[in-house]
Amino acid sequence: MRVYHSNNFRSGRKIIFEKEPCLIESSEFVKPGKGQAFVRVKLRKLLTKQLIEKTFKSTDSLEIADVSEYTLSYLYNNGYFWYFINDKFEELSVDEKIVGVNKKWLLEQDTCVITFWNNQPISITPNIFVELKVIDTEIALKSDTVNTTTKLAKLSTGAIVKVPLFIQIGSLIKVDTRSGEYVSRVK
Repeated sequence: MRVYHSNNFRSGRKIIFEKEPCLIESSEFVKPGKGQAFVRVKLRKLLTKQLIEKTFKSTDSLEIADVSEYTLSYLYNNGYFWYFINDKFEELSVDEKIVGVNKKWLLEQDTCVITFWNNQPISITPNIFVELKVIDTEIALKSDTVNTTTKLAKLSTGAIVKVPLFIQIGSLIKVDTRSGEYVSRVK
């Protein structure tokens, strides 16, 4: 069993905490004038995305998590499973609950990063920016421009985002998948 000692806790390292894989988001080594040194750490649980702040003694250690990330291409879904393929043409199916809310940002033939723990997929990260087609939007009236500057638009993947009033049905727009916000119109 490989371990990280608390003085080796660094941002980006993956460890097992409370029997769950976690990502160290930040760590701060503190050496007080009196008493034992300690490390203040912010951990993100990879399964639940919960953020934890924890203090470890300088003598503590945690097991290294067997976490790996692979870039795969999205193929299709059947409503229950989402299918991906790697560069060696090996197909992988991922359960819908793991894909979660990211399904609205997945386009066929697009790449995404899949995180594995003990050779099982635990999360999917789509590209940061995706280009999607607007399939439905409200019609903006001239009087609307005084009170509002945005309207709702439904995209080809089913996602609904706020867009400026000048966006029409059929427009191609760029969306930030981290926040779900409109970035720009694609020409």
